[in-house]
Amino acid sequence: MKSRNDIRNIAIIAHVDHGKTTLVDELLKQSGTFRANEHVEERAMDSNDLERERGITILAKNTAVQYKETKINILDTPGHADFGGEVERIMKMVDGVLLVVDAYEGTMPQTRFVLKKALEQKITPIVVVNKIDKDSARPEEVIDEVLDLFIELGANEEQLEFPVIYASAIQGTASPDPDPSKQEENMESLYEAIVENIPAPIDNREDPLQFQVALLDYNDYVGRIGIGRVFRGTMKVGQQVALMKLDGSVKQFRVTKIFGFIGLKRVEIEEAVAGDLIAVSGMEDINVGETVTPVEHQEALPVLRIDEPTLQMTFLVNNSPFAGREGKFVTSRKIEERLKSQLETDVSLRVEDTDSPDVWVVSGRGELHLSILIENMRREGFELQVSKPEVIVKVIDGVRCEPVERVQIDVPEEHTGSIMESIGARKGELLDMINNGSGQVRLIFNVPARGLIGYSTEFLTITRGYGIMNHTFDSYQPMQQGQVGGRRQGVLVSMETGKSTQYGTMGVEDRGVIFVEPGTDIYEGMIVGEHNRENDLTVNIVKAKQMTNMRSANKDQTTTMKKPRIMSLEESLEYLNDDEYCEVTPESIRLRKKILDKNEREKSAKKKKYAETN
Repeated sequence: MKSRNDIRNIAIIAHVDHGKTTLVDELLKQSGTFRANEHVEERAMDSNDLERERGITILAKNTAVQYKETKINILDTPGHADFGGEVERIMKMVDGVLLVVDAYEGTMPQTRFVLKKALEQKITPIVVVNKIDKDSARPEEVIDEVLDLFIELGANEEQLEFPVIYASAIQGTASPDPDPSKQEENMESLYEAIVENIPAPIDNREDPLQFQVALLDYNDYVGRIGIGRVFRGTMKVGQQVALMKLDGSVKQFRVTKIFGFIGLKRVEIEEAVAGDLIAVSGMEDINVGETVTPVEHQEALPVLRIDEPTLQMTFLVNNSPFAGREGKFVTSRKIEERLKSQLETDVSLRVEDTDSPDVWVVSGRGELHLSILIENMRREGFELQVSKPEVIVKVIDGVRCEPVERVQIDVPEEHTGSIMESIGARKGELLDMINNGSGQVRLIFNVPARGLIGYSTEFLTITRGYGIMNHTFDSYQPMQQGQVGGRRQGVLVSMETGKSTQYGTMGVEDRGVIFVEPGTDIYEGMIVGEHNRENDLTVNIVKAKQMTNMRSANKDQTTTMKKPRIMSLEESLEYLNDDEYCEVTPESIRLRKKILDKNEREKSAKKKKYAETN
């Protein structure tokens, strides 16, 4: 078979924060893809605000660099397991992967997760040991770890013979030599390793067309855009083609535009041939995994598997006393439109209607997946309420099963006991414990996913912020009996509506931890703090001081107030209990009871208790 030597298709995989996006930046800069005077932002591939703020890649993106005679198509993949659906499909589009590993941290759970997907597709790997310029770098040991990981994941003989490049993406240098002093001034050795080791696509442009969609994009002008690879044949603008749908039906359409990639730009092209990665518009309802073929030769490629959601939440129209104060989009019609438009590009998401027109059940791959959707919506001006995240239980062979996560924890030695105890309480099972003598211990557990909801705050408290926790979906296993995880403390609930005062706050400070600053608008039923006991307590935090003409000599000495604990969106979602909602608006994140009135709440709790005992 003839090969196309002018092109290479690779994906970059790495754990969050191992420098993969910085590496892509350097490859773009050094290839001369940008003009000399063109301004290139740091982490150019992370295009949306949330990606830039958090320093993580959420959406898979493609770019291309020209190296000598070869065009290298690069797909930057998310490192976080919640976006695993993207990773799996990308592996179908490429012939090789660059596995980027931190020269100090070594292999991490999410490296493992993404690499497993790559090896299953029999893809050729190149290992890049990044951050070689760090004083704490330990390249030889890291390569041993990588080799162990390859063996553990069942790599074949060829995959085990992987080439290694040592690099410092931040300095733009690379070398095949592990000695940091022998770094070459540029990334030349990495480009060479890609061209020499990654197989070139087969050139079968004369055969009938097969193009498969792996990613979706959406544009207001041209509608849905399918991004994928031409596996065989040629596609031209204006050509009449058949789209083979997932349900077995076939639709015909005309290709209106084809885009190729160069640098970070999409460039309109007239035709694409086997091996090219392209974006195609002109199809209204194209979906991931569908195949485009000639009308007269309809032969579909195997359907791409998409990871099932493991976590669900209820989204509701905001009906709190402060509804409509801050948001532009507050109606059920607007929220439904926004959720449905998210489905256009996010294939791991599910949105189900319920009996009420104001309530939807939204399922996703994990807390991060759903919280990023909620965060994007509030930034766009939406107001909504969400319930506590719940894991999705499946019945497998007649047995109720729940998702289990593989958790890797790195902590200082002295915290090992308390971590094992806290994870044991959440029905976790210890798989491995590695003590490499540096005072740090690595613990690996399998923990039911519901046991991890709300655990990160407790984890940071136990380890005083020195622990690092990473987890990825492992498998569905039979459901554990009894309560797993959840919040132990009760909450402080406001009994009045008004502005919180310093006087009112200081009056309830000794009852627990306060969540709001003085001067915050409060309504009855809103959660204003955590009680230091297990029951809920109603408090008056809006109480003002009675002013009298009498002055006391010692009464008005300055008193200092404790700093309130302000919670982020993720922390608020993790914190929720079954009878609570999180109210999300463009300017505020508030926790509240589902039933705002104290008497109604107590009646409801009694009814529930009565129903449980009888």
